[in-house]
Amino acid sequence: MTDTHSPESAVQTNREAAASHFCDRATFTIVAERRSVRGFKADPVDDSTIDAILAGASRAPSAQNMQPWRVHVVTGKTKDLLTEEVSSAVLRGERSDEYNYLPEKIVEPYLARRRKVGLDLFAIYGIDRDDIDGRTRAYLRNFAFFGAPLGLFFVIERTMSQGAWLDCGAFMQNVMILARAAGLETCPQQSWCDHGAVVHRVLGIPEDQILVSGMAVGFMDAEVAANRLRTERAPVEEFTIRHR
Repeated sequence: MTDTHSPESAVQTNREAAASHFCDRATFTIVAERRSVRGFKADPVDDSTIDAILAGASRAPSAQNMQPWRVHVVTGKTKDLLTEEVSSAVLRGERSDEYNYLPEKIVEPYLARRRKVGLDLFAIYGIDRDDIDGRTRAYLRNFAFFGAPLGLFFVIERTMSQGAWLDCGAFMQNVMILARAAGLETCPQQSWCDHGAVVHRVLGIPEDQILVSGMAVGFMDAEVAANRLRTERAPVEEFTIRHR
């Protein structure tokens, strides 16, 4: 019997109500059910599929149609080498941050949201708060692409300003949505930017370009426990200001 009072049931009810406003409910569902998948099957993804996703994603808006994004598609031996090199850097305690992703001080409500998703994920992994080795193993899963057969790395020119970051973000979102339309799932991975120097070296990214983010792409493995994680979203009225 379904618990109609559970949080997941409430989310599903709200999502169905929202979907009723759309002529194309399938599109709404693809967007609304997107999530960061942390366990993939090893099944390869065809080059033609990735090319189709990137071609569609390139319709993202950009200032004066500059299209500032560039994408490195990583598979096979190069992917394995990148995993090995970055994982080794992590275990040696080395970091080379590409840029500051978070502010020095995180305030509410953002701090509580960040803590909750971390604690929820560690609970699924069975990692105690003080289990440093367990936390390190969980962190290293990022650099194995969570088992995905393919990784994407998004870069822009260092001379670009904030607008190009917005444009690249729109492009990345399109990639994630179109991947779902192709039967794939994704996990955007800014964690690669913690070790930007290694990524630059292995992929031959010039120093005049900055790594914005990585992304794991593949077919979701429903048997992986981490894929049970469902993150919460604030209600519309919490982040919306109407002017009439």
